[in-house]
Amino acid sequence: MGVCTSNQIGRTWMFLHSIVDLWRCFDGPNRREGATMSTRPIEPVAAGDDSPPEQSAAVPFDAHGIEPIAPTDRDCSPAELFWIWCGANIAPINWVLGALGITLGLSLVETLIVVAVGNLLGCAVFGVFNVIGHRTAVNQMVLGRAPFGRMGARIPGLVQFLLTMGWVGVNTWVVLDLVLAVFAEFGVTGGLWLEVVVAAGIMVIQLALALYGFYAIRSFEKYTVPATAVVMAVMTALAFAATDVQWSLAGHAMTAGEKFTAVTQLLTAIGIGWGLTWIPYASDYSRFVRVGASSRSVFWASSLGMYVPTVWLAAVGACLASAGTGSDPSALVVSTFGIMAVPVLLLLVHGPIATNILNLYSCSLAALSIGVRMTRWKVTLLAGAVASVVLAVFVQADSFAHAFDNWLVSILVWISPWAAIMLVDYVVLRRGALDVTSLYREDSARWNHAGLVSLAVGIVAGWSWQYGLVPAMQGPIATSFGNTDFSWLSGSLVAGGLYWVLRRRATGR
Repeated sequence: MGVCTSNQIGRTWMFLHSIVDLWRCFDGPNRREGATMSTRPIEPVAAGDDSPPEQSAAVPFDAHGIEPIAPTDRDCSPAELFWIWCGANIAPINWVLGALGITLGLSLVETLIVVAVGNLLGCAVFGVFNVIGHRTAVNQMVLGRAPFGRMGARIPGLVQFLLTMGWVGVNTWVVLDLVLAVFAEFGVTGGLWLEVVVAAGIMVIQLALALYGFYAIRSFEKYTVPATAVVMAVMTALAFAATDVQWSLAGHAMTAGEKFTAVTQLLTAIGIGWGLTWIPYASDYSRFVRVGASSRSVFWASSLGMYVPTVWLAAVGACLASAGTGSDPSALVVSTFGIMAVPVLLLLVHGPIATNILNLYSCSLAALSIGVRMTRWKVTLLAGAVASVVLAVFVQADSFAHAFDNWLVSILVWISPWAAIMLVDYVVLRRGALDVTSLYREDSARWNHAGLVSLAVGIVAGWSWQYGLVPAMQGPIATSFGNTDFSWLSGSLVAGGLYWVLRRRATGR
């Protein structure tokens, strides 16, 4: 056995004590903000008369870039933050992923437990990042300058910029089938030209909301999500009434090892992993929550906004899959809901649109964070144009779209190590006391090698235990241990632990 010196004991105690500071983030309305942040626009990216001339008093145009949001502009309530995250997750993919547990051979009860329990942790971590955004009033990619440096933070910022554009194309392509199914209910068919017209219409709606910015996004979610929640409730009741849910479904005959493998894959897809994939977006929206709101309310609003629709839709998908009705939402809705098929399909269409407006908005912020010198709405317009090209390719080549979607899902392995480093830096090392002005100063560190090295090593560790949808993203540890997937755990533990060690050595504490 090793011998613990008094110095080591002291360091261990300091580490454990800093973990307690995570909970202090929820003790009330921003106790440390006055001493640790500045809300004045420090690095505006807009100049002159670049913003659109017409603005609405009811829904003001969002002229903000990546500067901290001024207190007078932070008028979002925690309840409105709840609707934003809730709307983005009333999506067909949650339905499909809910059926994944049944497909993997788990019983219905096992699937529901994994989805419900796994999302508790994933959504809780997501809620913490929303609290950080609320306390600092800074968007997510700029916050990365603290652990990675001003230039170093451009690496994850560039990844986020590219991925969000890709997701806009994928999500719009996915929703096409649902919209065409609605038209088919009315006997409207038109082949490729109808697809093009529908795709263009959806893209225009998404782009208009994202161009106008946060306040338009907030209003859209605030007034549409409650209505979709009502449709969800009716849909759920009809689904259970119209199908024979097999509560006693035992799943496939599997060994204990095979079942464990299935559980890990489901945890990564729609359990813990789901909430983690949304972390790069968190602060982009919570930075607008009013200053007087308590950190607890921000945490619960964002966590539950993620948790409730995700688990709800996944549970419905799993239950219907247990009855042998399949997992394709459009086909399933038309066969199950009869006269309610149209409103239910419209509900499922709402989800991808609500998600894409967040993708487009966060894409523009990521671009500004990596040094693009344009106003936010112009970057959004450019991102929408690129996403439209991606969508056009998808419409013409279904097989390529599926392959691209699989790659996008697989390369999300970077998020858990990146998030772990962000948490260690803010909660453990800084104890929630971040000097926001340092994120914008020209004389601040350009590169934080501890953060970048930890991120690289963490990504390798995550990839090693990832069982992705493409062979290149199936790591050696995953395949050696029966195709298990603990990428989120290995990546975060290695990156977070290494960053803590390197930073402690660098500071001599």
